[in-house]
Amino acid sequence: SGSLGLDLATSIDCTLIDCKPQCIPMEIKGPVTAGGQPVGALLIGRSSASMVGLTVITGLIDADYTGQIQIMAQTLFPPLLIPAGSRIAQLIPLSQLTRGTLPLGEQQCGEGGFGLTGTMALLTVDLKHCPK
Repeated sequence: SGSLGLDLATSIDCTLIDCKPQCIPMEIKGPVTAGGQPVGALLIGRSSASMVGLTVITGLIDADYTGQIQIMAQTLFPPLLIPAGSRIAQLIPLSQLTRGTLPLGEQQCGEGGFGLTGTMALLTVDLKHCPK
């Protein structure tokens, strides 16, 4: 009660053998739902993971993503064993605040991930009035 994020635990034992980022599979698939509706989500590292030398690379999961959710992680101190069941990341559900302001793309995210962002939009600010 009161927690903003949902803890995510690794589904397999994983050893990071070098400093390169690796994808660690989870046993869950998108879409992420809240209240029965698909929502986007921010995936961030837990502070306890950082304390053991693990860096979770922040990721954004689109509301229409249907593939396996994975945690991107790396260490600067290899080798690093991450046992199955280790809570290393948090999933923070996000409402889509840009709905209706961006052009609708013809392609949904589906199972594509890591680099698939959809339609590009350009947001502008009227410079006749300077922000205060």
